[in-house]
Amino acid sequence: MLDGFMIRAACAGVGVALACAPLGCFVAWRRMAYYGDATAHAALLGVALSLALDLPLTPAIVGVALTMAAAVSGLSGRQSADAMLGVLSHAALAAGLVAVSFLQGVRSDLSAWLFGDLLSVTRSDLVVIWLGAGAVILLIGWRWSRLILATLSPEMAVADRIDPRREQWALNIALALVVAVGIRIVGALLISAMLIIPAAAARPLSRSPEAMVALTALAGVAATLGGLGAAWRLDTPSGPTIICAAAALFALGTAAGAIRQAVQRGARAGQG
Repeated sequence: MLDGFMIRAACAGVGVALACAPLGCFVAWRRMAYYGDATAHAALLGVALSLALDLPLTPAIVGVALTMAAAVSGLSGRQSADAMLGVLSHAALAAGLVAVSFLQGVRSDLSAWLFGDLLSVTRSDLVVIWLGAGAVILLIGWRWSRLILATLSPEMAVADRIDPRREQWALNIALALVVAVGIRIVGALLISAMLIIPAAAARPLSRSPEAMVALTALAGVAATLGGLGAAWRLDTPSGPTIICAAAALFALGTAAGAIRQAVQRGARAGQG
């Protein structure tokens, strides 16, 4: 029989994995990995503001993440994308660490915000996580066809009277929500890994966008439950162990994709 905190941890991790699945696919398709890092690092500044000004945590993180998105959008075109995201990402992380250092009694909890503390999730945290995950899934599902078209061809999207910038902001809002609910699970430094790695593991095995989202969700849930079980047995940090499990699935997915391609090439050669 699992203890109550383990059940809460599993439910919280599964909620975050399901929310990350569709968003992680768009992060992979649009090559927004650095953008995800910048948003996640900015979340630490939101934590500091929340604690310093006694504000609700989730709205504070979402507000700072959206401010980061607005800064990226405003500076777009004035610097190279890599340089701009690198500056903003590290500046936000440094500002968050400096701000936290001024708060008494928070330094000892800093590692939990950086790397997550899944085992300390409470029932109220579960409500926030699943409400946030539901909002992200509903938002992505509502904008699905528009987001796909804007991702594949912004020019065709404009011709179809779809504004690619509006769809980008839909992704920005979803990303801010995922970071806000996921920071308790894997922390500010690892939440972008939960977005990227399961999607990267599913990509070689997927034949359609919908299949990739389903496989990404499956990989994310498997990594969460597998990593949580390994952390319990090995007495290791839960957040980093979950990311290690996701990385192992990525290796398996890449190997399976290479084998499938080799079999397909062999079959075509035999037909020829």
